[in-house]
Amino acid sequence: MSAYERYAVTAASYDETRWAAGQEVILGCLAQAGIPLSSMTLLDAGCGTGNYARALIDRVGCIEALDLEPAMLERARAKFEEEAASGRIRFHRGSVLELPFEDASFDGVMVNQMLHHLPGEPGDPLAGYRRAFAEFARVLRPGGVLTVNSCAPHQLDGGYWYYALVPEAARRIRERFPPLRRLREMLEARGLEWRGSFAPLDLVLMGEAYFDPRGPLDPVWRAGDSTFALVTPEELERALATLRRLEEEGKLERFLAEQDAEREKLGQIVIFHARRPVA
Repeated sequence: MSAYERYAVTAASYDETRWAAGQEVILGCLAQAGIPLSSMTLLDAGCGTGNYARALIDRVGCIEALDLEPAMLERARAKFEEEAASGRIRFHRGSVLELPFEDASFDGVMVNQMLHHLPGEPGDPLAGYRRAFAEFARVLRPGGVLTVNSCAPHQLDGGYWYYALVPEAARRIRERFPPLRRLREMLEARGLEWRGSFAPLDLVLMGEAYFDPRGPLDPVWRAGDSTFALVTPEELERALATLRRLEEEGKLERFLAEQDAEREKLGQIVIFHARRPVA
């Protein structure tokens, strides 16, 4: 489960503000496994409510979807009655730190906006990343592809307009996202070949909801970005008071536009992929 987000609570409203952003890029990465997508066995590691599995289920052979939070799995299962009955998707409760699968079980592994939830250890805040990467490398077949949807630190600095309202929490979340060079080093230390990265500049994780200047006033909207799980009650009170003041002064839309000016240059997400070498 997340080291800080209460997904047992937010699972009920998660789909109202999240979608499968970057799905076509992910498919392009997976296609480099060297087999037809239609015959691929794909692990959706940290599947959440199944948005990415829903987007890809008709493009790949079969999906094994894994998550540790029962509430998220329950929401996901409800989307796949027909596919589950035919065996095209199966759900598992488990941790990416100790995958319940045999070695070399998958042609592809996809991870979407999940790694920053993994717990660190004293003296090693990225221990969860290292353990997860080791597990992904273990379950990939030779030639298999790992694709990761995450955020680069500079995207967190300028890609989310509402972070200006909660700067302390923005700093806390940023600490959970290592730069790409560190990620590459960790992957290569586990025997995976770095294959590249891409930042789709036109995508936002929350879809159209992101552009609602009153969004942060709504708890359901805030549940769409786990950064708000790191906001203290005092910080949230200040942020909401600022929003209400800006709205009263007729400056709220301008505030959003000003704070969002850098996003189109930076993007909000980066998708990178690596490959297990063919022996």
